[in-house]
Amino acid sequence: MRSSNSSQASGSARRRVATGATAAFLGLSVALGSGLATPANAADTSTITGIVLGVGSNESQRTVTWYSSADTAQKVQVVPTAQLVNGEFPADAATFDAIGAANIATSGGFNRHATITGLKENTAYSYRVGTEGSWSTAYAFKTQDFEGDYDFLFYGDPQIGSSGNLASDQAGWQDTVDVSLRANPNAEILVSGGDQVETANTESQWDSFLAPNQLRQYPWAATIGNHDVGGKAYEQHFTTPNTDRSAPYYDNGNPAGTKSGGDYWYIYKDVLFIDLNSNSYNSATGGGDAAHVSYVTDVINKHGNEAKWKVLVYHHAIYSPAAHAKDSDNKQRRTDFPTTFSKLGVDLVLQGHDHSYSRSYLIKNGEKENPAEKPGAADVYPGPGGVLYVTANSASGSKYYDITTPDNSGTSGAGNGADPLNPNNYWYNSVQNQEHVRTYVKVQVRNDKLVVENIRSAANGADQPVGSHVDDVTVHPYHGDSQDLQVNVPNPAPGEFGWTIDGYNGLVDLGTAEEKNGDHFEADGRLNPIVVSDSRRSLAPWSISASVSAFKDADKTFASSFLGWTPRVLVAGAGATANASVASGYDDQGQGLAISRGLASAEQGHARGEAKVGADLDLKIPDSVQKGDYRATLTITALSS
Repeated sequence: MRSSNSSQASGSARRRVATGATAAFLGLSVALGSGLATPANAADTSTITGIVLGVGSNESQRTVTWYSSADTAQKVQVVPTAQLVNGEFPADAATFDAIGAANIATSGGFNRHATITGLKENTAYSYRVGTEGSWSTAYAFKTQDFEGDYDFLFYGDPQIGSSGNLASDQAGWQDTVDVSLRANPNAEILVSGGDQVETANTESQWDSFLAPNQLRQYPWAATIGNHDVGGKAYEQHFTTPNTDRSAPYYDNGNPAGTKSGGDYWYIYKDVLFIDLNSNSYNSATGGGDAAHVSYVTDVINKHGNEAKWKVLVYHHAIYSPAAHAKDSDNKQRRTDFPTTFSKLGVDLVLQGHDHSYSRSYLIKNGEKENPAEKPGAADVYPGPGGVLYVTANSASGSKYYDITTPDNSGTSGAGNGADPLNPNNYWYNSVQNQEHVRTYVKVQVRNDKLVVENIRSAANGADQPVGSHVDDVTVHPYHGDSQDLQVNVPNPAPGEFGWTIDGYNGLVDLGTAEEKNGDHFEADGRLNPIVVSDSRRSLAPWSISASVSAFKDADKTFASSFLGWTPRVLVAGAGATANASVASGYDDQGQGLAISRGLASAEQGHARGEAKVGADLDLKIPDSVQKGDYRATLTITALSS
């Protein structure tokens, strides 16, 4: 007797912050800190500038950073917008104490930052910063559902000031922000490709970069570029979550010095984002690429199973088409990074620096994963280790780099040779583009795909207007030979109870469940068909069975015994006979599919041929199960003599 098992760890348990069906929502908490020299009172006044909203550790948090003219104790005050009365904040509005320090001399004044925690989903909030008697203007943001699909926008190198015309750069940046958010008002985060400004400590450039009011309404996920690293203004303007500011993540190895640095990570719904200071690449001066590799490895090992997708962001593009493609430092990164990224299951890498657009082929271990992948493919299907690298063009139009020519240095690793399928491109790039037209990148995060779109924020003639697309690609993840199951459990009635099982190559969709009898939920679906082929002369018996792991979402779980099935022979052949139905454990207090159950089998002497078998799935769970996106793994076992 021989047996074969097909299973795939779902790797999809999601770190959630939403409360469950029967739990009370946690109240807003206070982020305490120190570092303020002087307590404030109602008589203190301070000019507030440079307010910027930032991402928090998860979707229930936001950070706020600002400049203050006075060294006074300050805070953020936050309230659901619906609770404002004639625009006034109520006396019991939540407050979060700020910390900070004196700015460098060229910036002047003081910097402050605070973290807002305990936000509720699908809520509009208003906030202001300062202190009693000296508040800033109030600004607003909204949270959306803490589960499910969402979009984020990625912006390459505004680099305000690089054209020499500050007003022009600001106008181009403002227009891209306006265009992108008018078209995508429900985008949930704005992700930076680095180089916010041309000169790190020139505050007039920072004022122009921060001019768009949308940077106080949508959380900005900052990335440090080579033009940002040269001073402390970047750290003064941005607060980032889970940030490691130790020596290895500074290009001079000195956090107390005159430069900015640090690596950080956060989880936003289904995505684990890791942001690196790629200025530190040479171990002779700082931690170098080896330190970043260690950081990424540690974060993914600890938190990778809390999200469906892994996205890295850093400034220096290692696969790009223009002036920086052949830089020695990028060739070093191209040697140091890709194998680790493939090994760790990174899905997408977002980069800037080269002021041109490119979308790589799927890259595995520093080589093109599939030599047959065609240039400009609209859909890509990475196997294990396949990574997509995207370089964003200028979002402000302050500077463009023209595409450069491949050489004979090779078509893997650090080489810059030509693509055999498209000799005008580098070997690693599926798409290259430079029109001297501003663009931004939209990423759609879906249950079982990432859709990456490069979109014009300025017209390139009448045939390519604002909003037209330069490039679109859909990334479908690898699921191996097994079937991954996911279920989205929202709060019970009166809200709708949604179930989603997603996946390309083995994803099972249970649809939307309904509450029944006020005490449980039900959903059903169908197993992806399994084709059984038997051409042996021995006509020996065979059987197919399967079991299901517990449904999990981070630290939340429910038993797979609640899942039952009714096996069916969909296409007769090979002597296939469906096995008996297995009831949901909710009905009979049994073990359901928590233990191995027969799907189909054939007796000795059956006819040779091919059969297609499947099953109707029946899921019933009590309404005590908490809201979340749950996944389980179906393990299939085939036995034959």
